Amino acid sequence: MNLSTDFKKKVAQAILENRKNYGGSDSNFAKTLGIKAAIYSRLKSGETEGILSDTKWITFGRMYNVRLHDNNWKVARTSVYVQIEDNLNFCQQLSKSMILADDCGIGKTFCTKHIIRTMKNAFYVDCSQAKTATAFISLLAKTVGVEPNGRYIDVKANLKYYLNILDKPIVVLDEAGDLNYRAFLELKELWNGTDGSCGWYMMGADGLRDKINRGIRNHMVGYAEIFSRFSDDFVRMVPSNPDERKEFMINLIGSVATVNTEHDKKRTNLLIRKCLNKDASLRYLETLIKIGA
Repeated sequence: MNLSTDFKKKVAQAILENRKNYGGSDSNFAKTLGIKAAIYSRLKSGETEGILSDTKWITFGRMYNVRLHDNNWKVARTSVYVQIEDNLNFCQQLSKSMILADDCGIGKTFCTKHIIRTMKNAFYVDCSQAKTATAFISLLAKTVGVEPNGRYIDVKANLKYYLNILDKPIVVLDEAGDLNYRAFLELKELWNGTDGSCGWYMMGADGLRDKINRGIRNHMVGYAEIFSRFSDDFVRMVPSNPDERKEFMINLIGSVATVNTEHDKKRTNLLIRKCLNKDASLRYLETLIKIGA
C-alpha cells in the first residue's frame, strides 16, 4: 500500500478541523483517534510522513469521509434536516434527551452527521458497529476521548465523569435498535450519571420503536425507565396518513433533487415520479442522479 501525500494532507486537515469542535485537551482528543498525544502533536505541526501507518490513515479517512475527489453531492435543508437540527440544538443546550424513530431512507443519518460537524462537543456513535455492552461502552469512551481499555467499571466511571465536565456535550446514538439488551440497559446508567450535564439523541427506524414498545409491553427491566428519560415520546416526521405521506415525500425528494440537478425543474419532476413509483427513498434518488437517470 502506498498512500499519496495529498490524501494524508486531506485527512490531517479533516482531523484538525474536527479538533476545533472538541472541548477537551489535545491529549484527550488524541484518545478519540486512538493515537498517542505526541503523534497528534507532530500531526498538528504539519507532519504526515512516517508518523502513522497506512491503516490508520485509511481509518481516519473513512471516519471523516475524506475523498481525493469531491463527490459533488449537495446538502439540502429539507424539513428532515431542519427538524433534526432543532432537536439537536434543543437537546444540547438544555441537556435533554429525545428519540427519533422514523422511516428508513429519509436522510436521518446524513443530516445528523452534517449538522454535528459544526457543533462543539457533539459525538456520533453508530451502534450497529458495537452491539454488545462491552463494545458499546468502549466505542463511546473512545469517541468522547476517554481511554477505552481497562476494567469495564472504570471505563464507564471515567466516561460518565468526562461527559459531566465537558461543556454541554451531546451524544447521538444512531441505529440504537441494534444494541443488545444488556447494552441498551447501559443507557439508563449513562443518562442517570450525566443528568443535567449531557444531551442524548437516540435514532433509529421502526425497529427501534418496536423494540422499546415491546420491552415496555412485556415489562422487561429498564425499557420504561429509559423511555421516560428520553422524553416519553418518539419523534416522527413522516406522516402516517397516505395522502400526507405522499405529499411529504414529494417535498423531501424534490428538495434534494432540486439542489443536485442545478434546479432543473423538468428533471426534478421526473426523478420524483421515478422514486414515488418505486416507493423509494433518498438512497434511490442519489443513485438515479449519479447514474444520470
